[in-house]
Amino acid sequence: MNRKPLFDAIRKLLGRGFRQAEVEALDAVLDTAAEPAPGGSTYSIGPRGLALIRQFEGCARLRPDGLVEAYPDPGTGGEPWTIGWGATGPDIGPTTVWTQQQCDARLESDVARHARDVAHALADAPTTPAQFDALTSFHYNTGAIGRSTLLRRHLAGDYKGAADEFARWNRAGGRVLKGLVRRRAAEASLYRSH
Repeated sequence: MNRKPLFDAIRKLLGRGFRQAEVEALDAVLDTAAEPAPGGSTYSIGPRGLALIRQFEGCARLRPDGLVEAYPDPGTGGEPWTIGWGATGPDIGPTTVWTQQQCDARLESDVARHARDVAHALADAPTTPAQFDALTSFHYNTGAIGRSTLLRRHLAGDYKGAADEFARWNRAGGRVLKGLVRRRAAEASLYRSH
């Protein structure tokens, strides 16, 4: 892909040239966006999807020293421990502390990984960018894209039924959580926005 026209357009919008770090960051995003999904399609999360993830994950537990500490899952009060923008995994526990840069880098890699999972699950099913963003946010939060009725309905072209499925994923630790109710409503709204 010839990136010059894109860089020229962004430069014009900004009204200035790029710093080297900005060029490298844009190149990294474009490289990720260019990774082919099964069936030859390319998918990457858009600004609305990323904003939704950031809004609902937050970057919680900022300490007075500027570092970010891990916190327990709100549904269980323990595992999985979470840090930054919703990062979980075997490397995160009750004593984990990261810098903001570590949180941001992990968000970027985790979102890219989840977007690839969603693209793989979708294969060549017709999917709008808004639907893809909503499904990626859902998968980022639940890890359940492959086993969900939501995906099966989307693949069958039942977009209304798929949008209705978001609301079913509102529990953690066996309890309905208000934050999950709000997040699923926002994802369903984004999914329906085409």
